[in-house]
Amino acid sequence: MTLDQRMTATRDPAELDLFRETVRRFLAEEVAPNADAWRARGCIDRDLWRRAGALGLLCASSPEAYGGGGGDFWHEAVIIEELARIAFPDFSIPLQNVILSPYFTRYGTEEQKRRWLPRMASGDLVAALAMSEPGAGSDVRAIRTHARRDGNEYVVNGQKTFITHGHVADLICLAVKTDTADDNGVRGFSLLVIETERTAGFQRGRRLDKVGLKAQDTAELFFDDARVPVGNLLGGVEGRGFYQLMEQLAKERINIAMQALALSEAALAETVAYVKEREVFGKRLIEFQNTRMVLAEAKTAASVTRTFIETCIDRLIAGTLDAETAAMAKWWATEKQCEIVDQCVQLHGGYGYMLEYPVARMWSDGRIQKIWGGSNEVMKELIARAL
Repeated sequence: MTLDQRMTATRDPAELDLFRETVRRFLAEEVAPNADAWRARGCIDRDLWRRAGALGLLCASSPEAYGGGGGDFWHEAVIIEELARIAFPDFSIPLQNVILSPYFTRYGTEEQKRRWLPRMASGDLVAALAMSEPGAGSDVRAIRTHARRDGNEYVVNGQKTFITHGHVADLICLAVKTDTADDNGVRGFSLLVIETERTAGFQRGRRLDKVGLKAQDTAELFFDDARVPVGNLLGGVEGRGFYQLMEQLAKERINIAMQALALSEAALAETVAYVKEREVFGKRLIEFQNTRMVLAEAKTAASVTRTFIETCIDRLIAGTLDAETAAMAKWWATEKQCEIVDQCVQLHGGYGYMLEYPVARMWSDGRIQKIWGGSNEVMKELIARAL
């Protein structure tokens, strides 16, 4: 059961249906025909963000007062599902909508909200979140990038890596240490907002060549005495960055879980259609018992995952989702996604290994899900702590 079939007490299904039609038409007309060219080039046309913004697809769940759509996570889930359906999660609207905009809506000063959010919603600003470093991935406390106060500016030095939108971002929410004497790293964390066109000492590194998500640019970032106005400290108070990051991780992990679910269901749909047409030894693949058993197991796993993730989304919207359950959702959904998509590739045979087939791209694009947002090994540690 997809979201267009889902009935809730708090959301008019007809409204979501209309929103889905808008998203689906936009992706069919503006994105799908250009996807191969963007993959080959390693980035997406910058103007696509503005066209998405004009249709209200950016910051869909942000407040209308700041240019957003005034929706909730169910609107974001529709976008995630439709991107999976065309096998192009490279267009990372969910990063802009679900991950970045809440940092500004929840923690930004009124001036910061009005300065940045409307332009994010219009597509004039593409945002990035910069936490990971060469020696600090899932272990956020190990970051070394630091910012020293110098009058009305911070002087930033350090390096970030694996940064989605690193090459195109106009706005970077940067995790730094403003108190390097705090060895534990909790009180010493702050988030600085980098306006890339105005920041001397900031430099983008090379585009990283990834296994999948070829059109989603990922880059290294360097800060060499980069000067950032004090007014760009998110929320205006030092030392709150670690708590801000931790509070948003549950939403980030549900976002990843929803992406994993959508990719699982899209791969399953592609494979069912394929095995009903493909013939082997004079029989359609669907007529072989092994094919039916594999698909039955995959369908069951996806259905169980959907029930769990929908419950988590309702709890996220209600403000009752805890970190442990979010970690469970991220771990479970991404593990099932990798299992299901791998089985779908196998059922496609040699064609499943050809990138012209959507299932092959789903396989390579989806592998990152068990790594980012906190690796699945870390998720199990978080779950175990509550035992």
